[in-house]
Parts: sequence; structure tokens; C-alpha cells
Amino acid sequence: MTFHPSERSGIGLMLGSVVLFSVNALLVRGLSLAVPAADGWVASLFRGVIGLAVVALFFRKGFRPSHLFKHRLLMLRGLLGGFGILALYITVVELGAGRAVIINLSYPIFGSLFATLFLGESLPARAWAWMVAGFGGLLVFLGGGVDFAIGPYDLLALVGAVAAGAVVVMIRQLRHSESTATIYSAQCLASALIAVGPATGATLQLPTPALVLMTLAAVLVALAQLAMTHAYRSLSVARGSSIQMLLPLVTAIGGWALFGERFSAVELGGAALTLFATMQVLSAPSRMPFEKTATT
Repeated sequence: MTFHPSERSGIGLMLGSVVLFSVNALLVRGLSLAVPAADGWVASLFRGVIGLAVVALFFRKGFRPSHLFKHRLLMLRGLLGGFGILALYITVVELGAGRAVIINLSYPIFGSLFATLFLGESLPARAWAWMVAGFGGLLVFLGGGVDFAIGPYDLLALVGAVAAGAVVVMIRQLRHSESTATIYSAQCLASALIAVGPATGATLQLPTPALVLMTLAAVLVALAQLAMTHAYRSLSVARGSSIQMLLPLVTAIGGWALFGERFSAVELGGAALTLFATMQVLSAPSRMPFEKTATT
């Protein structure tokens, strides 16, 4: 495969974000099993607060905090991103991780559709076909044989996926005027504000080791989010989000190694289909112009 130089760095950052997101998910899962008070609301609060701290301490160049309250698209990106994170956590609890992640991982399809409608990005027909095939592989891998009768939490997960698809398009648009740090901070601020009420009491009950591990998990997801946000400066929505479709597969490997989870031959076949389909989308010719963007 041949890539533009900026695409190579974008792909590397996106793959790194997948690994960091997976480590974060495994840390939060293990912590919640050991300390029930460390629930999704607490994880959302830490993700927001620690994310803002990471940006303030290490990514000051180009960071414009005043824009968080003035730029309408940036504010909308924060609110939709915060809602999407909360929707994912709620549906993981109510539906189970497999079913919730399956629905959430449909966001690349929504993102690609929105990018076509609003950003003028285009994708070859075969790449669209492979994206659908990759999502089908995720269905087999994560939810094969499950009764998919639609309920209220399924609809919430679907709305969260639509929100996530809209967010990646907003990130692509905001790159023209805002830095990576500022774009990410919008989501951090919204996540912290949404979760602070329900999570404060539980946070005060956490033992010191749990606080340390939750902080570490939040730092890792902050680095993952920053890497992903920066990668979208050089990758189209379809190409970048297709790499993110590897996230449940990498997380599953960690679950197998750390929590003794096992997978059937059919599930492994679905995983192989998703990996192959993702590579096919990556190999599709890019239809996105390379433009000068804001500094980080």
C-alpha cells in the first residue's frame, strides 16, 4: 500500500490510540469488578477532569480555553462527545459490553455518511462494501447468536453511535481553526460537567489504590483521544474510523489474557473478517485533499 507521508503518521497515531483505548477499557473493567463504586459515572468524571489536566500541563501550545465557551461547533462537539461517552457506559451496563460495543462500532458508517454529505469526502464503492463487511465481522465476533430484539437501551446505544459519527466529522472540520488540545478539551469539559453530580459521592468512597488506577486509566485515555484527534488531521473519516474498528478486537485479546475470556471459532472468524476488511479500507485510494491546518 502507498500512503501520503502525513497519512503514515496519522495511521501510526490511530493504531496507537486503539492500543491505549483498549488498555484503558481493561483497567476500568478490572477496577469495577474489584470496587463496584468505580462505575461508569466515575470513569466519565475522571476521564474529563484528568483529560483537562493533561492538556493544561503538557499541551499548552495552541490551547485556547476561551474558545470552549465561544466557538459553537466546538461546544457542540464537546456536548455530543460527552453524551456519546455516557451513552456507551450506560449501555455497557444495561446491555452487556458485547452488544453495546457492537452498536457503538457502527459509528464509522454514520461518520462516513456525514462526511460525504457535509465535508465532500468520497469513498470508492468497494471501500464502502468492505466497511459494511467489517461491521458484519464485528457482529459475528461480539454478538453472534444473541437475540437482537430492539429495546430502549439499544436505541440509546444507536443514538450514541450516531453522535460519535457526527463528532469525528466535527473534528475534521474543526481542524481548520482549532488545535488538537482545544478540540479534545471540549469533550473533557462536557464529560466532567455531565458526570460531576452522580459521580462525586462514589468517588469520595474509593480507596487510594482505586483512585490511583482510575487516574492512570484516565491519563491513558487522554493520550489515546489526543492521538486519535490529531490523526484525523491527515486521515479521512472513513479511513480513520475504520482503524478504530479494531478496538474491540484488541480489547478482546486483553480480556482473553487477563480475565480468561474464550472465543468460539465463529467469533474468531468474525474477528479475522474485520481485520481483513479494515486493511481493504486502508488500501482504498484517498479522495481527501491535504490542507494546512491549525497548529497543535
